Order: sequence, then structure tokens, then C-alpha cells
Amino acid sequence: MPKMKTNSSAKKRFKVTGSGKIKRAKAFKRHILTKKSNKRKTRLTAPGLVSEADSANIKRLLAI
Repeated sequence: MPKMKTNSSAKKRFKVTGSGKIKRAKAFKRHILTKKSNKRKTRLTAPGLVSEADSANIKRLLAI
């Protein structure tokens, strides 16, 4: 049976941590930034984690 291909869009959006959790970028930091506070924009820069409910699907896309 052939190897499973990694989904190209998923490999650009997600990284796997050492413990096996999946990191993601937070939304709402692309445009319309003037009305958002500096504190809010700083917090949106920090990475978030994918929820446990969605992580199984993303791991399948990443062929882990």
C-alpha cells in the first residue's frame, strides 16, 4: 500500500509539538487592526492549540 500524502494546506498551517499537541495561529490579525488594542494584537500573535475534538482530523491530514 502506498504512503499517505500530507495535505499541503495543513502542513503550512499547523505544527506538532514535542508532546504531540498541534499548534495553530490565531485568527483576527490580518486586517482592520486600527480599532484593536495593542494588548489584543499582541495576544493574537501568540500561538494557540487545536482542540482535542479537531486534533484527530488534523493529524490525519498531516499523515502522523
